[in-house]
Amino acid sequence: VQLQASGGGLVQAGGSLRLSCAASGRTISSFRMGWFRQAPGKEREFVAAISWNGASTYYTDSVKGRFTISRNNAKNTLYLQMSTLKPEDTAVYYCAAAKYLGGSYSLASVYDYWGQGTQVTVSS
Repeated sequence: VQLQASGGGLVQAGGSLRLSCAASGRTISSFRMGWFRQAPGKEREFVAAISWNGASTYYTDSVKGRFTISRNNAKNTLYLQMSTLKPEDTAVYYCAAAKYLGGSYSLASVYDYWGQGTQVTVSS
């Protein structure tokens, strides 16, 4: 599976962005999908995850109520709608896919495939 993240950019605080993650090589309809981010000088951290059918979603506390993860299995694409952005949301955002449904959705180690990352910069 190849994952291509896009949609990042520069936005003012309070603004919105929508990230996309297009998958190719095989269908991701049975995969758990997630978004992680890494700010300069910090470790990669979990942002959001979604079950294979979209029925369940999970968020880190700092983005709850502001970010929405979704997927379109027919288009083999994952999304992250980000609203009310804050300067602390500045990071490279990565999408990831997990073949197996076991393990914690927030652990990077359970994900098998990763996109290349897209930069999100929020100015104050």
